[in-house]
Amino acid sequence: MNSPGTSLTAPKEALREELRRRLRGLTSESRAESSIGIQKRCIALPEWSRSQCVALYHPRPDEPDLWPLVEWSWAEEKMVVLPAYDASRAAYRWCRVTGSQDLVSGRFGILEPREDCERVDAVLLDLAFVPGLGFSPDGGRLGRGRGFYDRLLESVSGKCFGVAFEFQILPQIPREDHDVVLDGVITPSGCRYAPSGAPNETWPMNPGF
Repeated sequence: MNSPGTSLTAPKEALREELRRRLRGLTSESRAESSIGIQKRCIALPEWSRSQCVALYHPRPDEPDLWPLVEWSWAEEKMVVLPAYDASRAAYRWCRVTGSQDLVSGRFGILEPREDCERVDAVLLDLAFVPGLGFSPDGGRLGRGRGFYDRLLESVSGKCFGVAFEFQILPQIPREDHDVVLDGVITPSGCRYAPSGAPNETWPMNPGF
């Protein structure tokens, strides 16, 4: 944690720009292959088998595609919630989706729950999978700079895991007081829990940072 009053805007923006550059170089074939590996790791978690309410997301073109987990969750009769933009609050909230008929194009052109979908309190979530630009093994997450996910996750009582391509794992993420700490991060090569969680699998840190 950085000392109070320390501005992290510049270092965070530098990291974001470098990670965006790397994401632009990701081929569709590599994204698809990595996404399948991440999906397998997600459903292998003991938290998955115990969960009844799972928070997921509709992927951007540069994010791991976990959409098959939505279908699997429905097949296993789990409740699925996705972020939905609430214009009156200029923030996102969790809403339940039960099928493709519940989805519409949202504020950023990403599919999200319709306005009339059931709102779900964050405390009811057992498990959440979270995208981002970068992650660190201690639970750090670098978002896109708007703080939407930090506010979405601050009241979640269940486990929250970042999902990432291998090159998105950094040794450290600059962290401010409002940044939510995740329980772990999942890549195609494994699941690494934050220090307060379960024993970690080991993997090499990204040498490019």
